Amino acid sequence: MSGDLLQELFAGRHLVPSGIDGLYGRGPLFEAVVTRLEAMIDRMVSADGAEVMRFPPGMPRRVLERSGYLKSFPDLAGAIHCFCGDERAHARLLATLEAGGDWTAATTGADIVLTPAACYPVYPAVAAAGPLPPEGRLIDVASWCFRHEPSRDPARLQMFRMREHVRIGTPEQVRHFRDAWMERASGFAAALALPARLDLANDPFFGRGGKLMADSQRDRQLKFELLIPVGSAERPTACMSFNYHQDHFGQAWDIRAAGPGGAGAVAHTACVGFGMERLTLAILRHHGLRPEAWPAPLRTALDWPAA
Repeated sequence: MSGDLLQELFAGRHLVPSGIDGLYGRGPLFEAVVTRLEAMIDRMVSADGAEVMRFPPGMPRRVLERSGYLKSFPDLAGAIHCFCGDERAHARLLATLEAGGDWTAATTGADIVLTPAACYPVYPAVAAAGPLPPEGRLIDVASWCFRHEPSRDPARLQMFRMREHVRIGTPEQVRHFRDAWMERASGFAAALALPARLDLANDPFFGRGGKLMADSQRDRQLKFELLIPVGSAERPTACMSFNYHQDHFGQAWDIRAAGPGGAGAVAHTACVGFGMERLTLAILRHHGLRPEAWPAPLRTALDWPAA
């Protein structure tokens, strides 16, 4: 079914193939839905008082290393390489290219990597600002992200947009934030007239130790997802995630809490993430490719213009 959906999106130029699975252009209807979803989220969070941060799709390599991403997800990471040679090295590169060889061997790893999740640049930025205020901090962040997992599933893209709200503070402040968003999510899905359910989840940790880490994450109920059928009903897609990191990022970046009962303690963090492409695909999958035929509640939620 995901193959049929992907071909239908290609045929209508809603997604534009590039020759690489999971790397597609976006057509006008697709982008219009993303834009209106962003505006809907803006309206929903307008009273939250979050600080807005927007980052490019690249971040310092040291941030990825210090955050521990390579320990858990080395298979998903994307590094940027650049040519730094002289004219002779350039001639060798061109000769390799002409012969059909691997010209990338002539490049060197840059100090920038592709951003794997929108929240990762937030933590060093917050740490650099000094101690947290007593109420902690709430950040509204968005970025293009990259994860190396090529697939024909249209909901599993290699480059995609992620919108997040990140809460940093005491354990009580952070857990309250995460729990409140889990309740909020059902109303968000209902406004889009999408069939959704909340379920316990785990991240795809790498290697033999990955199963132990995933089991521990589930046992401690650190990750939940809002699941909506996109590619198939049997394997619904995580379109929102609700993650409690405990003190992982607080330890990595020495972020200190200042709230009641937590002054000076390592801060805890949590984030709620919106997969913008996945939510868009869910709308197109369940309501079709003709906005004039969409149900009135959905058109109202997206503030879609009248036909």
